[in-house]
Amino acid sequence: MRKNRSADKRVYPASKDRFKKELVLLRVYGYVRVSTKGQAPGTSLDEQTAEILEKYPTAVIVREVASGASERPEFVKICEQLESGDTLAVCKLDRFCRTAKEGLGYVDYLRGKGVAVHILNMGVIDNSPMGRLMVTMLLAFAEFERSLIIERTQTGKAAARSRTGFRDGRPPKFTPEQIDHAIGLLETHSYKQVTKMTGISRSTLQRENRKRREQ
Repeated sequence: MRKNRSADKRVYPASKDRFKKELVLLRVYGYVRVSTKGQAPGTSLDEQTAEILEKYPTAVIVREVASGASERPEFVKICEQLESGDTLAVCKLDRFCRTAKEGLGYVDYLRGKGVAVHILNMGVIDNSPMGRLMVTMLLAFAEFERSLIIERTQTGKAAARSRTGFRDGRPPKFTPEQIDHAIGLLETHSYKQVTKMTGISRSTLQRENRKRREQ
């Protein structure tokens, strides 16, 4: 039986054009974030960006700086904008979410929109029972690890408090000598002038000056 070449010419070019059009419409977004200024090696914004672009060279990168567990405006915005056929790529699971409940909620939401979620060090997360079980187990383990870190930190602080001279919170920005010098300047200069000269805030100067008067 002879092939109908004219039929072939009518069908295949149209199929290829449609396929190319579908490829153009598929978009990949890479989400990167840091929660604190001090991050473990390999978790900086630039390192996360490079890892995603290595996998998806044309990905649009969405950056979130100093985000909290519940304050991620850029993440929320991109999740709302994603459409069916799009892919959201993140380097690790803890960049996608912080708790099992939150993670599964976003997986349900995005998969319901037809969006693929690709955790680069795990694979593509789908909404199948096995995929959901995997996410639940990994997130539960991540929560357990964070709990251990918090417990160790609290134990360390409790031990440090038992030692003389321990002060909880951030270390002082200025030494006692610098504070004394600044207070001395107040005898001939205004608070505004001393703040400008020393970098010590007006509220700190007023507080320290008040302490000395009460002594």
